[in-house]
Amino acid sequence: MNTSSPRSGPVRSLGTADAVAVGAAAMLGAGVFSVFAPAAEGAGAWLPVAILIAGVLAYCNAVSSARLAARHPESGGAYVYGRERLGDLWGHLAGWAFVVGKTASCAVMALTFAAYLLPGWERPLAAAAVIVLTVVGHRGVRRPPVAVWSLLAVVLATLAAVVAAMLLSGRLAAVAEVDGMGPWPGSFGVLGAAGMVFFAFSGYARVASLGGSVRDPRTTVQRAVTLSIGGVLLLYLVVGTGLLIVLGRERLITSGAPMTDAVLVAGFPWLVPVVAAGAAVACLGALLTLLSDVSRATAVMASRGHLPRPLALRRGRHAVALRAQVLVAAVVIALVLTLDLAAAVSFASFGILVHYTVTNASALRLGPDETRPPLLVPLGGLVGCVVLACSLPLPVVGAGTVVLALGSGLWWLAGRLPSRD
Repeated sequence: MNTSSPRSGPVRSLGTADAVAVGAAAMLGAGVFSVFAPAAEGAGAWLPVAILIAGVLAYCNAVSSARLAARHPESGGAYVYGRERLGDLWGHLAGWAFVVGKTASCAVMALTFAAYLLPGWERPLAAAAVIVLTVVGHRGVRRPPVAVWSLLAVVLATLAAVVAAMLLSGRLAAVAEVDGMGPWPGSFGVLGAAGMVFFAFSGYARVASLGGSVRDPRTTVQRAVTLSIGGVLLLYLVVGTGLLIVLGRERLITSGAPMTDAVLVAGFPWLVPVVAAGAAVACLGALLTLLSDVSRATAVMASRGHLPRPLALRRGRHAVALRAQVLVAAVVIALVLTLDLAAAVSFASFGILVHYTVTNASALRLGPDETRPPLLVPLGGLVGCVVLACSLPLPVVGAGTVVLALGSGLWWLAGRLPSRD
């Protein structure tokens, strides 16, 4: 993306197609390759309903984020929105939840990459991937439009190959013969599954924050949000439903690499390396960017005294917060060595849902002259985030609550220590 001098401001060089590609590429990462297995355990045959709920919630959150970004263009997302609209504590909790949720997301991406590339060696390979990408990220991360389009093309081609294999297998035509799906799983089963699937949509925030980079931002961002989330939702419905039918619930919920198992069951074993390569590109591309994002968010919170200030120190030609990078990488490695994929997905979703709870609450405070979205959008997003977060597995909700309490304690402690600004 081209930029001009500080005097003239950024060049608004992205059109609708570029903005849609940015949003779709951010969403089509590790989630589509990993979330359907743990989600199917709770939702069973109602997995498509869980996907639909997650997509609608993602749309509400994206609209709220876009309207807030227009009023608060500085970087920080809900960390800024919560502080400006609700108070310092809420901003801190939003930032803390972002760091926690996205750190767990990094673990999901690393584990998914390893599960597709080298089954049986997931943990050591995932840890090695985190180390390598942290070293690469030390030089700074940039994603020009051509890289976004290339990544999106690879992932879409991989998913198209999987869908084609499932269609050609003939199993999708025999829906009525598929057994083992189980009865109605209950509201918590479907909503908990929706909370997990929500993880696969979480990259939509990138398109919601493109206001300073697109032509005619008022219409382009809204159009890009609708098109990117709508397109990804349709793709997830096709892929998730196909996996459920082709593999059946019991095999799907025990699969570490559902796409690989699907092409094997469909009778196309030669597609296994293609699927593994596509999953690796999607996961590593997203992981490289997200490690940088989490480190940057950690450094920003540290610079404001909400985390230990040494984490804010930036060094080198690329002004990278090295200590924050090392700390984030160490935590991610600890997670991949201790959590399984389902637990990592659930914990990541919990943190992200809390983050967007603050976003929607902040959007409710927008005035009529501040392009406030229709009341149903932030209200639905707020209620949806709370409900889905509380519907996740009970151990995850309990652990997440403890982590949020720890974050609140850090905020309280920071307010009582003398400032060294």
